[in-house]
Amino acid sequence: MTMKNKYVIHSRISERKFRKLIRYFSVDLNATQIANLTRLSRQTINTYLTAIRRRIVAHCQQELAPFVGHIEVDESYFGARRVKGRRGRGAKGKTIVFGLLKRQGKVYTEIVPDCSAPTLQSIILGKTEVESIIHSDGWRGYNGLVDFGYKKHFRVHHGKNEFVRGNSHINGIESFWGYAKIRLVKFKGMSKSTFNLHLKECEFRFNNREQDLYKILLDMFRKEPLNLS
Repeated sequence: MTMKNKYVIHSRISERKFRKLIRYFSVDLNATQIANLTRLSRQTINTYLTAIRRRIVAHCQQELAPFVGHIEVDESYFGARRVKGRRGRGAKGKTIVFGLLKRQGKVYTEIVPDCSAPTLQSIILGKTEVESIIHSDGWRGYNGLVDFGYKKHFRVHHGKNEFVRGNSHINGIESFWGYAKIRLVKFKGMSKSTFNLHLKECEFRFNNREQDLYKILLDMFRKEPLNLS
């Protein structure tokens, strides 16, 4: 018999149980911990967590307006440990993620196929206003932004051991990469098919770091109930 639950379409767990699940998810417990605390099967928990993360991905895409202000841009590599002798942008077998961070604000992440200028610049153009001040490292993929109307583009050259020059740095986005990588370690590896779900969850948690995630999620599912199909 289907139990009444205003947060989930055709839910097979009670609303009370679902609220518990959301509370444990909000404080970042893993699936095993949530299963033990709710006394639900691991399969059931995984089904709900996957649906929740898919909704988070959609939420991240819908709510983000173009950034304006001081914007830091950078790429990072996620995956297994690097092959000996290859690191940074030459590393193989890793997932490349590009990110933009508005200082004192939110972050946006996107999996990209490469770090070429056309790939990176198209995202910058789509996610920032041209009056923004762009901060990056010295990677050639960022060359030519002024040709698209950006009046200010400051760089730090990591290859020359330059990481801060006045107000020019990318410490904010690099701090986010550190947070995301530390958080994702607890999953002890994940398939490429689910990586984006976890990446966007990191983005969502970071962007709402000063908010009550439990209330945000319940409000989200109250307005548009979760669909497990």
